[in-house]
Amino acid sequence: MQRTRIFLTGVGGQGTLTATKLVSLTALDEGLPVTSGEIHGMAQRGGVVESTVLIGYLSPKITFGEADVLLGFELLEGLRALCYLKPGGRFIANSEALPPLSVATGKADYPALETVRAKAQAVASQALFLPCRTLAEQAGKAQSANTVLLGAACAVKALPFGMDALERSVRKYLKPALAEVNLKALELGAKAALA
Repeated sequence: MQRTRIFLTGVGGQGTLTATKLVSLTALDEGLPVTSGEIHGMAQRGGVVESTVLIGYLSPKITFGEADVLLGFELLEGLRALCYLKPGGRFIANSEALPPLSVATGKADYPALETVRAKAQAVASQALFLPCRTLAEQAGKAQSANTVLLGAACAVKALPFGMDALERSVRKYLKPALAEVNLKALELGAKAALA
């Protein structure tokens, strides 16, 4: 079993918690011991959302420098959470901006993609950036950007289960009306990651 600590971050409305649930349930269905938790979540759109999935660990907590994988559904929030990634970990992020509340209210500036890339590459063994919202729109629904990112993570083997397992979870746990779009989003994310 591949013990893995996964830190997920984004802003409200991006499906970060749905992605957390999909990863957790997929791990469970694969017979892996999983613990997950929400560190901080804002019910309102635009507020920061952070969650964890730990496979092979008893605690849902990830401290600075411990995450094997950092999934950034929102670029700035991914940069802010970079301190959780262990040296040599993997950073997979949405390259398209969805400015969080702090930027919208003028309390923070939005970094350039190249700034985030440089900081991520200084820590991570792999730093992958994908236009998740654009790919999700190609799949048929912008809200499936979260599964684009999961497809990419699965394709580069950052998650301890394969694409087939994740596809089964999408079919099993998402409403039928959403499953087909999300399956296409997984596929587009995987192809973009391997391109």
